Amino acid sequence: MPIIDNAIYVNGERLPKPADLDATFESMKETGGMAWLGLYRPNAQEMHDVAAELGLHELAIEDTLTGHQRPKLDHYGDHLFAVLRPARYLDDVEKVEFGELHVYVGADFVVTVRHAESPKLGEVRKRLETEKELLRMGPEAVLYAVIDQVIDEYEPVADGLGNDIDEIEEQLFSGQSNVSRRIYELSSEVIDFQRAVVPLDTVIERLRKDLKLTDLAPDDALELDRKLIDVQDHAIRLAERVASFRAILTNALSLSSTLASQRATEAGVTQNEQMKKISSWAAILFAPSLIGSIYGMNFTHMPELHFMWGYPAALGLMAALSVGLYLVFKKNNWL
Repeated sequence: MPIIDNAIYVNGERLPKPADLDATFESMKETGGMAWLGLYRPNAQEMHDVAAELGLHELAIEDTLTGHQRPKLDHYGDHLFAVLRPARYLDDVEKVEFGELHVYVGADFVVTVRHAESPKLGEVRKRLETEKELLRMGPEAVLYAVIDQVIDEYEPVADGLGNDIDEIEEQLFSGQSNVSRRIYELSSEVIDFQRAVVPLDTVIERLRKDLKLTDLAPDDALELDRKLIDVQDHAIRLAERVASFRAILTNALSLSSTLASQRATEAGVTQNEQMKKISSWAAILFAPSLIGSIYGMNFTHMPELHFMWGYPAALGLMAALSVGLYLVFKKNNWL
């Protein structure tokens, strides 16, 4: 069984670690405490064993085994099933890596199933074990802390994406050929990030409504609701920031296309000017070549062939035509 951590908590205090899952389930019944199981990529048999003991719904188990779920909070009788999409920014490759976290919350248990390296649930557990008053509130408090950790880990991702967008804005006007491809790739990451962040508002709102149906003391329920409101505000701000990223990238892609068209037009204008010059010089050189080729055919009867000034006249005609063409092209800005 890929158990990362396994503990029983009674009134916010952690009991000695059970030897195995059977001991955990037995301790739950004896102490009336809350079990918190942390699993990492369990297989089908392992998940079914946990489900059989805790009464987890088969549809939720199917979602866990299948994966690729959207962020959500579902109700299955006496327990909740939450799906979160944690993420982390990889600085070395400037990419965002997305994971998947499933959380089962019952009256006396929490099961976290992690399918990626993030989030750092070990830090969540350590934090709650030092905040005993919060941990004493039970499974809903654990779910709050997990959501809070996921959202906190979104901040470096948003910062990394923001830096990438700043770099793209600089590259746009430098004429780099691969900037459009980079914008497209970054847009895909931003869209995936948006799909992970935006549903959290709804997830937290549903969790806040569920607090009214729990057996928490009114003061505890109110305090936990305040914490959820703070996390919800954080999620909303992140969603707005990601939406601005998407708008910037959309404008950047449009600007990139405009600049590419402009550069293509400028290149065409430059090429057209060069063709004008080439054509002009070709025409200037063609005039004397034409006259020279006609008089070079050596026919006996040709106009002015035996005229004493025929040769100078032919050279003069060549020069006059060349100069005339040159002046015409120069006047028309072809040269």
